Amino acid sequence: MLNGFKEFISRGSAVDLAVGVVIGAAFGAVVNSIVDGLINPIIAAIFGEPDLSHVLTWTLNNGGTPLDTSDDAVLSIGLVLTALINFLLVAIAIYFFVVVPLNRLANMRKKDEAAIDEQASPTEIELLTQIRDSLASK
Repeated sequence: MLNGFKEFISRGSAVDLAVGVVIGAAFGAVVNSIVDGLINPIIAAIFGEPDLSHVLTWTLNNGGTPLDTSDDAVLSIGLVLTALINFLLVAIAIYFFVVVPLNRLANMRKKDEAAIDEQASPTEIELLTQIRDSLASK
């Protein structure tokens, strides 16, 4: 049982998953700093609010007294917009800083492997020429 667990942990997929979680947490911190340091000040300048969570917000009274707002329902389109912006920023960061470089690296490796394969093995014509020459010499 312990050996099975050790094999599971040492597999690439478990390690890749752990690395993905750590990288995701790091990207979360980067995105939060971009939102807090760049986007929210721009939003504050445009809308007069510190972030989008209070923009396009309506309070619906659920029949309580005007002084008791604990029963009120709050509709906030700005909160949804904030979540969408955060999602798009994470997706953009992952695509441009992880996916694109890894795809380029994979393409470079494929080109290098293809070049090595072409140099190491003779072409069909070279093989046929060698066979013809060896048959002609007999």
